Amino acid sequence: MQTLREIVVFIHLLGFATLFGAWLAQAVGGKREFTTLMNIGLAIAGVAGLILAAPWGIDFTPGMSFYLKITVKLVVLIVIGALIGIGMGRQKRGAAVPAGMFWAVGALTLLNAILGFFWH
Repeated sequence: MQTLREIVVFIHLLGFATLFGAWLAQAVGGKREFTTLMNIGLAIAGVAGLILAAPWGIDFTPGMSFYLKITVKLVVLIVIGALIGIGMGRQKRGAAVPAGMFWAVGALTLLNAILGFFWH
């Protein structure tokens, strides 16, 4: 069971890397647009994260801190998804993505990774 959980953690990290890597490529490239690859990374990270929140039969009794962490990370994920969705809608209409919205996605993605790594 532990091996399966570690595989899901790896998939979760791949989702984060896809989202953040696609965002970083746009930031460095100077386009500052949202891409489908960002949506794919967001979906992978989100689904794998929800799977990781399920009980795994491990000798671990989650406390209040665990549920608070999962809730905060889920809220951040939803905000990232909303920003990407709004930005992609603007792009389809021919409008530019506001700089604040674009940079917020990168900052929130990095914040989510920091929360996952440091909050035990």
